[in-house]
Amino acid sequence: MTFRSLALSNIRGNWRSYSAFFLSSVFSVLIFYVYAAFLNHPDVLSGYIIGASKVRVGMQYCLYIIMIFSFLFILYSNSAFLKTRKQEFGLFSLFGMTKAQLRKLVVYENMAIAAMAIASGIGLGVLFSKLFFMALGALLGMEETISFAVPVKAVWLTAGGFMALFLLISILSMLRLGRDQIIDLLKAARQPKGKLTYKKWQVVLGALCLASGYGMALVMNSYTFVIFSLPILATVVAGTYWLFTQLSVVLLRFVQKRHSVYYKGTNMLILAQLGYKIRDNARILFVVSILSAVIMTALGAVYLLQIQSKQDMMETSPFSLAYVEKGLHAQEVIHPRELEGMIAEEGFTIERETKVVGVGLEQYLVELGEGESAVQIGRGDAGESSYSTDAMIISLSDYNKLAREAGEEEITVESGKLIVLFPNFDQKTYRGGTASGWINGEQVELSISRSLNIRLLNNRIQSNGTTVVMDDLSFVHLLASVPEEKQRVFYGYELGSWEDSAQLVKKLDGLLAEGQASHKDFGRAERFAEMKETISLTLFIGMFISLLFFIAAGSMIYFKLFTEIQEDQTQFRALSRIGMTGKEIRRVVVSQIAIVFYIPCVVGISHALFAMRSLDNMMNTSNWIYSFVVIGIYIAMQTLYFLLASNSYMKSMLREAGV
Repeated sequence: MTFRSLALSNIRGNWRSYSAFFLSSVFSVLIFYVYAAFLNHPDVLSGYIIGASKVRVGMQYCLYIIMIFSFLFILYSNSAFLKTRKQEFGLFSLFGMTKAQLRKLVVYENMAIAAMAIASGIGLGVLFSKLFFMALGALLGMEETISFAVPVKAVWLTAGGFMALFLLISILSMLRLGRDQIIDLLKAARQPKGKLTYKKWQVVLGALCLASGYGMALVMNSYTFVIFSLPILATVVAGTYWLFTQLSVVLLRFVQKRHSVYYKGTNMLILAQLGYKIRDNARILFVVSILSAVIMTALGAVYLLQIQSKQDMMETSPFSLAYVEKGLHAQEVIHPRELEGMIAEEGFTIERETKVVGVGLEQYLVELGEGESAVQIGRGDAGESSYSTDAMIISLSDYNKLAREAGEEEITVESGKLIVLFPNFDQKTYRGGTASGWINGEQVELSISRSLNIRLLNNRIQSNGTTVVMDDLSFVHLLASVPEEKQRVFYGYELGSWEDSAQLVKKLDGLLAEGQASHKDFGRAERFAEMKETISLTLFIGMFISLLFFIAAGSMIYFKLFTEIQEDQTQFRALSRIGMTGKEIRRVVVSQIAIVFYIPCVVGISHALFAMRSLDNMMNTSNWIYSFVVIGIYIAMQTLYFLLASNSYMKSMLREAGV
């Protein structure tokens, strides 16, 4: 038998253990090839695909992430697998195999797996690249799909990169191999596990790290992000490590002292074995927990960003189509009948519309509050010479009508004073102030009673940069002093399915009179389309990386399970001899696998929830429902992986144990 045939024989004999590691490697190669194929696609390089620039940089970063992650994943898997084979290497040494020959055997095995993984990954990548290009073309809004191509450079880049990666890891494995004596190798699998111990100072430090990390996450906001972000990362990572290596022992001892729980049914068997499993797999559980937290936090952040961005757009532009005419009967911007006709022609419906008459406060300056907290709105921000945006004064009746339609509370206004609608990120309101400017050619200064953190009319319009509310009686007197041709009229239309109205908006822009573009706000649909495209592309690209992390995290646990299968078989053969039934053994094994699978998932969820809480603080919102949607999807995927892994493990263990 040659070394090559011996290496292949070893792979076939350990295939069940190798399978998860092999499939994860294949998936890494597949994703890398698909990204590389797009970046090296002839149409991308020639500039024919216009939208490619939007995703090119992101994909290049993804290639780096995949390569770095693959290096760490393969290095760890290889190291763990070599440790489980110490007894096998001891036997080879006993039969006369030298250390150099052992290293040669390991290199052959690694290179054989590398060749199979690279060939399978590139082959599957070529098959799925067409689907990937079709989906990407749809997200980029291309009328024609991206043509199928197999860029030679992408093939060589993928094959060369991963072959170099496997070769480097093989060299590192060779350096570690052969340091032990034969007797140590043969006794490796028979080493007593010893008593579960912990160090008190590490337990205390671990608990403090987690508590301080979570505490900082709860109070972190956009202003303290720079201060808290790195300390939170460091303390949570360190606390998670000590949680699995030290705190888990303390928690297990606590449960063992609860006799009513510990001695109930098969709990004693489950918990006694569980302590050693957690200790032996502490590092892998720690890594999987961090990976789980990264996956859920990243996906949750992008998902929340999409939801929040849409809400912000609706708050910034309360009406999907809005414009202001200067003159009570003027139709200089666009004729309402033309606008409504175009809306009907394009198949959209009007869910809500409004018409509000107001008075313009030109070259206005609003000063709110006193002292250091005082703010200015209007020409004070840009200088008198260049500021051309006006404020618009509306009546209290119109405000309350708009508030009722929007589900907001009605208000009252002190006679002779104003209320300024001033929505701001800090959600602050102010008391007292003045509003100065020009009305009908006369300079005025009006008193302000307070501000409200709300927006009911679109303020992206030059004629209505800020909305001010006046009591009805004062407003009637003011309006009567302004000629009809100088009065302002706000028109607002809220469309059904406005998210899809970007093409309608382009046609409406074509109906606008020349020089009137600054008096309308039709941009909500276009801004939403751009935001959706950017976030969809980010999600689409990041989804594969998250999926790679998820599969790799699950395969690490799966891999560790199979490296301990012989030990479990020996123990459960002994238990079957003392009378345990197959059903009881199955319950014990499945319970232990479930705990090992879900502990890092639970810890990852805990980290992700605190991270999302910080995100809520930074965005000044609360989106827990959407956070739980992301977590629910992750739990469902984890459950599917667990069912497949436990079923495969149980079949192997019971069959080979003869139970």
